[in-house]
Amino acid sequence: QDPNVLYAAGNVVFRTTNDGERWQVVSGDLTRNDKTKQGPSGGPITKDNTSVEYYGTIFALAPSPHDSGTIWAGSDDGLVHVTRDGGRTWANVTPRDLPEWSLISIIEVSPHDPATAYVAATRYKLDDFRPYVFRTNDYGRSWRRITTGIPPTHFIRVVREDPARRGLLYAGGEFGVYVSFDDGTSWQSLQRNLPVAPVHDLAVRDHDLVAATHGRSFWVLDDLTPLHQLSAEVVRRERHLFGPRDVWRLQGGGGFGGRAPGVGQNPPNGAVVRFYLRALPDSEVRLEFLDAQDSLIRAFSSRPAVPSDSLRVEAGVNRFVWNLRHADASRFPGMILWGGGTQGPVALPGRYRVRLTVGGWSETREFAVLKDPRVTATDADLRQQFDLLRAIRDRVTAANDAVRRIREVREEVTASAARARRVGGEAGRAIARAADSLNVQLTVVEEAIYQTKNRSSQDPLNYPIRLNNKLAALTNVVGDADARPTEQARQLFAELSAALQVELDRLQAVLDTGVPAFNRLVKDQDVPAIILR
Repeated sequence: QDPNVLYAAGNVVFRTTNDGERWQVVSGDLTRNDKTKQGPSGGPITKDNTSVEYYGTIFALAPSPHDSGTIWAGSDDGLVHVTRDGGRTWANVTPRDLPEWSLISIIEVSPHDPATAYVAATRYKLDDFRPYVFRTNDYGRSWRRITTGIPPTHFIRVVREDPARRGLLYAGGEFGVYVSFDDGTSWQSLQRNLPVAPVHDLAVRDHDLVAATHGRSFWVLDDLTPLHQLSAEVVRRERHLFGPRDVWRLQGGGGFGGRAPGVGQNPPNGAVVRFYLRALPDSEVRLEFLDAQDSLIRAFSSRPAVPSDSLRVEAGVNRFVWNLRHADASRFPGMILWGGGTQGPVALPGRYRVRLTVGGWSETREFAVLKDPRVTATDADLRQQFDLLRAIRDRVTAANDAVRRIREVREEVTASAARARRVGGEAGRAIARAADSLNVQLTVVEEAIYQTKNRSSQDPLNYPIRLNNKLAALTNVVGDADARPTEQARQLFAELSAALQVELDRLQAVLDTGVPAFNRLVKDQDVPAIILR
């Protein structure tokens, strides 16, 4: 509650109110302090002088987040105390069912109820490997042991309650992590891909669960929102769409060389959507992302028209990550670009919706795309950037669609010319000459739009890039950072767009006049569609 108030514990509890400049004792002896039962290990010959086995130390300390005067303390010799007056008086509230000489590993004060606390204790040093987890709802006057579902030899070191959902508990022990949805009445494994390793502490931070293991690194279970929303009703349903968590609008990574070895992997950058299907449906499954005005941004399907819109589904819980981008520019087979891409613009900060449709059933959830707090650009700046990126995307699409159209027409023209040459005679030669002329016109436009000599990713080093690549490269320049576009970028886009329009008009003229004239010539010469030999 107060960043200047700190606590420290050893044999007693200390408190400072001035960020550590001066400390005062706020407890008496909160341990057994029974010297007749304590002594060096090993006996008189191999006497151990490290004192780690002497006990009599406050091992767990938990100031209440609700009340600055309430502090919980647990010792490594099995006692639990609580004060509700800032340390002037303490009450021994040790659970009656906790055996003597247990080590109080963790005390967790509920973030939802000041009277509720959880205790995890261990006795493995005494060859007792049973889990000891207790809950109180009345400041320790009574306790209930809550270990049902945890294997009898999996002792527990830590228990935490989720601050977003009351009664959602996480426990960590010698063999992994467990979860309870009913305030500890029953537990189940939450191991997932976590290695079997001792978990010494857990922390819930920004709707993520962080686990500190002994010797196997830190691990993070990204996005606890499905657990927050999971209920018996959800489990009974045939299908369910979980509400996504709000997502930060962040610039992606990148760079050369990939991820360094030994470095942790960040969660996916984008909106993570989870949905549940009891069984794999026979009908199409669609996932649609819409803006605040219900305008469709992207749609993904289990039966996509193009591979980029594919949605993979299976029975159980499915996860899909939307990268926050609007639709990409179109592509054509074999296209090679240098320093540019066809990605669509990133969605602006604001409210969005995701809709899951299975046959005639659908469900919609809302979420927010949040502006990166480190970004100094205004909303108006980002809107200008988005509008320009969208305009560039559309011109890249127009350029690539033109190349695809040229190649389709050329294929038809070339096929007709080949048939005419097989017929021979003046009719065949006339059609072949017309086809060659038409192909030359198409090729001139194609080569102005795209570098047709590209065969590998390194070829643009030798052959100048053309209009579609210049526009695609401008996409990377404008979208490289969250900032208002420069005037130079606007001018360059205008120039490239105008140059592209010249080629598109030239192509349209060929399609409007040259192609119909060629078709008439083929028809007049009566060249058969299929030539039998």
